[in-house]
Amino acid sequence: MDVATQRMTDPDRRPDAKALSALMGPVNYSRWTNLNRYIEATYPGVFVPEWLFGGKKYGWTLRFKKSKSFCTLIPERSRLVVLIVFGGKEREEAETMLDDLSPAVREAYKKATTYHDGKWVALTVTRDGILRDIQRLLTVKRRPKMTRIDTGDRRV
Repeated sequence: MDVATQRMTDPDRRPDAKALSALMGPVNYSRWTNLNRYIEATYPGVFVPEWLFGGKKYGWTLRFKKSKSFCTLIPERSRLVVLIVFGGKEREEAETMLDDLSPAVREAYKKATTYHDGKWVALTVTRDGILRDIQRLLTVKRRPKMTRIDTGDRRV
């Protein structure tokens, strides 16, 4: 299967919700929006999602980055792929939780190539459980922002 025919490769057409849903299908588009909402709610004000065009071969991706890479969402025909690059210390922490993750995520992590800038783990979201595993792995990349919960109790 040619990657170029499975991704959004028109440089003049930045993806919108309608195009994403049509490409990925309703279930994967729902996972896409759920992951975006999770990142926004867990890391409020930290990331400004950035659409990047990687050429005809790679197409459009949505990157979340602050000072370093957080994750990249890759919309493909009938699926969603999430790329997470783990640095050295992040790898150590991620590896401590591998036994608690689904077999598909463990396998993808173990097969991922380690480059000079980190271990590039591409995870295909085929079930909601994998999406939960991705959320757990993202907490290794960056600790969630603590938010104050207003309980209504104003005593100091």
